[in-house]
Amino acid sequence: MKELTKAEEQIMQILWQLEKAFVNDIVAEIPEPKPAYNTVSTIVRILEKKDFIGHKAYGKSHEYFPLVSKEEYKKGSLTKLVNDYFDNSYKKLVSFFAGSEKLSKSELEEMKRMIEQELTSKKS
Repeated sequence: MKELTKAEEQIMQILWQLEKAFVNDIVAEIPEPKPAYNTVSTIVRILEKKDFIGHKAYGKSHEYFPLVSKEEYKKGSLTKLVNDYFDNSYKKLVSFFAGSEKLSKSELEEMKRMIEQELTSKKS
């Protein structure tokens, strides 16, 4: 899967939320300071060339919609993160998070419960 720039990801987040939108709708959702309409329109066209979004034409206007789901992009991004920073090891990724001072004891316990549930389901 192709990588997205920060600006492209911002547009995709908005399209995933709205499900379909015109460029004006996208601009309206971007926090201040808002980029120019033409800037957003250019990014949208780039996303279309990258096959992340499609459009439906209404005369000269185009309504855009995601072709790649947020879940699909999330999986691809996580795989790349694990490959690039954790030697292709999810174990190292989990270890990194488990050792993070930002996680509370209750969050670690919840992660443990989730892992135990997954282990139980894989045994079946």
